[in-house]
Formats: sequence, structure tokens, C-alpha cells
Amino acid sequence: MRVVIQRVKEASVRVNNDLIGKIDTGLLVFVGIETADSEEDIQWLSHKIINLRIFNDDDGVMNKSVLDIGGSILLISQFTLHAATQKGNRPSYSKAARPEIAIPVYEKMITVLNSLLPKPIATGSFGADMQVSLVNDGPVTIMIDSRNRE
Repeated sequence: MRVVIQRVKEASVRVNNDLIGKIDTGLLVFVGIETADSEEDIQWLSHKIINLRIFNDDDGVMNKSVLDIGGSILLISQFTLHAATQKGNRPSYSKAARPEIAIPVYEKMITVLNSLLPKPIATGSFGADMQVSLVNDGPVTIMIDSRNRE
């Protein structure tokens, strides 16, 4: 499972011009799911996202988590995070999980994040053509792969 996390002042997602998810200060999280992802990956990554200290404290040091600041999370599924680009110029997405595998994993991650954060998780629509808008704060962008737990 791979995520790209962006610290945002605000973010939103639209499908067919309808606003389906919106947050103010918090994290915009793009998640890519592979066939091999498990409950352990979901738990590890969800806890990592919630506790990642990338918000400034009173001294301007990144020392607070989204939980500490009372922030929000917008979670967007994005299979292209598993693009293989080593050969040729057309990415291969063969490592990305098919919807019948990925949707339950995505839904489980929403459930886990909802249990960890005291406010509802905003989401996109799995498999939809989404338009995501954001105001990146910093900018701060972090990539995490549950296969590389260093």
C-alpha cells in the first residue's frame, strides 16, 4: 500500500461537478492499493498517517500530528501510485489491485481512520473520474510505502 500525504489548508474532491468531499486544515491522502495488501498494512499505515508529526508547534517546528491539531483527512483512492515506469513510456499498472480486491481494502482503511480520528474522514469515490483541489501548506508532501517500513 502506498500513500502520498499532503499537508493542506483545504482540499476538496468533485465527481461530475458535484462536491463529494471537503476538508479544511489537515491531510489530503492519496492511497494506492496492491493485491498483496493486508489488514496489517491498513493498520500500520492508518496509525502512521494519524500520528505523523508534520504540523507546526508554537515554535514553528513540525512536531504535531493531524490528531494533535484537530485536523481532518480527505482520503482518495489512486491506483496510479503503483505505476511501473521502468520500461517504455507507457506506465504499467499491473501491481495495482483490481477493484474487487481494492474496494474492501479502501473501505476498511476508511473504517480504521474513522476509529482513530474524532471527526469523519472525507473521501472520494472509488474508481470515479475525480477532480481534486487543494491548497498545499508548506508545501509538505510525504510518500510512504507499507512495504518499506524503515
